Amino acid sequence: MRADAIPFDELFAAQAPVVMEGVARDWPLVEAGQQGPQAAAAYLKRFAVDRPVTAFVGPPEIGGRFHYDAEVRSLNFTAERIPLGAFLDRILSRLDDDAAPALYAGSTDLDTFLPGLRQENDLLLDHPDFAQQTPLASIWIGNRTIAAAHHDMSNNLACCMVGRRRFTLFPPDQVANLYPGPLDPTPAGQVVTMVDCRNPDLDRFPRFREAMANAQVAELEPGDVLFYPALWWHEVEALDRFNAMINYWWNPVPAYIDTPHTTLLHALLSLRDRPGSEKQAWRALFDYYVFGDAGLPGDHLPEAARGSLGRLDEMQARRLRAQVLNRMNR
Repeated sequence: MRADAIPFDELFAAQAPVVMEGVARDWPLVEAGQQGPQAAAAYLKRFAVDRPVTAFVGPPEIGGRFHYDAEVRSLNFTAERIPLGAFLDRILSRLDDDAAPALYAGSTDLDTFLPGLRQENDLLLDHPDFAQQTPLASIWIGNRTIAAAHHDMSNNLACCMVGRRRFTLFPPDQVANLYPGPLDPTPAGQVVTMVDCRNPDLDRFPRFREAMANAQVAELEPGDVLFYPALWWHEVEALDRFNAMINYWWNPVPAYIDTPHTTLLHALLSLRDRPGSEKQAWRALFDYYVFGDAGLPGDHLPEAARGSLGRLDEMQARRLRAQVLNRMNR
């Protein structure tokens, strides 16, 4: 499949993970990676600017899995700032060392840290959904690492560039069976599962059996592209001694719409500990105002009287945000 032939309408309608083999096979970064880690690193250095990226460094004993310490009070790795070129050299210097630390620079903005790379390695994202919000393009570089299962709030196109990657994906309704960890701290901003998917402790996490029964596994070769929808949980294993991936994140909504994660945090503050009968009543209100037909709550009102029940635009979003802030500051 060619990059300009991705069936976006079908992908968005199905709302399920899909592997598109070889879409990026002809990209120069993929071709450099086929020559070996040194060639891939040299290609990336052509574009790297002299400014530090955030790199995660974990001791060998974590087995590449960036997670928590035994008490779940702190993380099992450290973060440091290092120029991208120096980080690439660090990976290359320990390629054949089985006791090398886990090294990972994730979610590094392409246009900021590798300007010009997209001119030679980029998907043609030509679809009306991308008109509302420009996709964020990032690169992920490291050695053999594991990102514990987590969800992103955006749709994702993950392009395997150098090395192989394994994605284990779980639908959003498996959240309880994945035993999410703390909301804070988190390894990289999103809640992660407490289960080691490679070697699950089923006595401690028995519901994980159900999660695995609903899981999908995608094995990516260099040049393959994986689509998965927002809020699908995914564990990502970088399988080779040098790995690079480019991904695109986006939501088909205007930029002025706030993140639902803020709503979740406020719901923990305002709803979770209320009596069960009250929570059921609020569930009905949320179904009516939020999760149901967006037009229903205001249809019976004159248009001029609908206020926040009318069509949400940038000005109305500002008014709602001001109301929320005013109530929170009382």
